[in-house]
Amino acid sequence: MPKVETFDRTNVLHSATEVFHKKGYNGTSMQDLVDATGLNRSSIYNSFGSKLGMFMEVLSFYRNNGNKKMGKEIVQNQNALDTLQSIFCWYISDIIEDKDNKGCLIVNCKSEMVNQEPLIRSFMEQNQEQMMAFLEDVVHNGQMEKIINEDQTAAQYALYLYSSIQGLRMTGILNTNKEELENLIHTILSVLK
Repeated sequence: MPKVETFDRTNVLHSATEVFHKKGYNGTSMQDLVDATGLNRSSIYNSFGSKLGMFMEVLSFYRNNGNKKMGKEIVQNQNALDTLQSIFCWYISDIIEDKDNKGCLIVNCKSEMVNQEPLIRSFMEQNQEQMMAFLEDVVHNGQMEKIINEDQTAAQYALYLYSSIQGLRMTGILNTNKEELENLIHTILSVLK
C-alpha cells in the first residue's frame, strides 16, 4: 500500500523553488532541500523520486504560478499590442520585485541545464513551444486587426518576441532601472507597428 503524504505539497514546492532559484540545480544539495522543506531524505525520494524529479515539479510549479500571475494582468486588454505591452510590463514588474536579482528560474535553468539533462531539455522545448504558440496567436490577431504589420509572419514575430522576453529576463538580472527597461520594451514593440 502506497504511503500517504503527510505534508503540504504546495508549501514544499514553494520552499524547494526558493532553494533551486537561489542556488541553481547543480548548486543545490539534497541537504539544502531537506533543510528548506523540512522533509527527510526518504520523504523526498518517496514523493519525488529524486532531486531531478523534485526539480521537474518545481519547474512546472514555477511556470504555472507565473502563467497565473501574468494571466491576471493581460485579461483586461483590448487589442494585441496592449496584450504584448502588458506581458512585457509584467516581466518588468517581476524584475523590479526580484530584490535578490535571481532572475527567472526557467531562463536560468535553460542556461545551466538544458544541454545536461534530457528531461529538462524536453521541458524547456515544451515551454518554448507553448509560449511561441501563444505569442503567434496574439501577433496573428494583431495582424488581422491591422495594428501589427505584416513585414514578417506571425511565427517569425513570435520568435522575435520570445527571444526579446528571454533577453529582457537576462538583462533584468543586472539592470533593474524601470525607465531603461520600459524604453527597451518600446523599442522591441516598435518593430511590430
